[in-house]
Amino acid sequence: MPRISGIDIPNEKKIRISLRYIFGIGPSNAMDILKEAGIDPERKAKDLTEEELAKIITIIDRGVLVEGALRRQQSQNIGRLREIQSYRGARHRRGLPVRGQRTRSNARTRKGPRKTVAGKKGVKELGK
Repeated sequence: MPRISGIDIPNEKKIRISLRYIFGIGPSNAMDILKEAGIDPERKAKDLTEEELAKIITIIDRGVLVEGALRRQQSQNIGRLREIQSYRGARHRRGLPVRGQRTRSNARTRKGPRKTVAGKKGVKELGK
């Protein structure tokens, strides 16, 4: 398996798909990198030479924030929002949707599994 930026990418897939296994590289980023390196996006990852892999690695290192550095930057951004006590920071802190989605009927991904609350029992009438 070829290693790019410390990540193993799949051999059998096209290089434009394989690059997406790196956190921080999506479809358009992958195509831009391959265009700059002058590599055909339809080639399989296993067919690349060492020089082509080196080209891709230098382009990624030079201009794209990936993996650990990107995760660190994201957590710092969220920490900053919490610190300045913004609305978005409060939503992050409480584990609720941040971008204005409704929470009454959806948002199960952010809120986690349902927490069932016991309902009121019917009050029995006295004196009958």
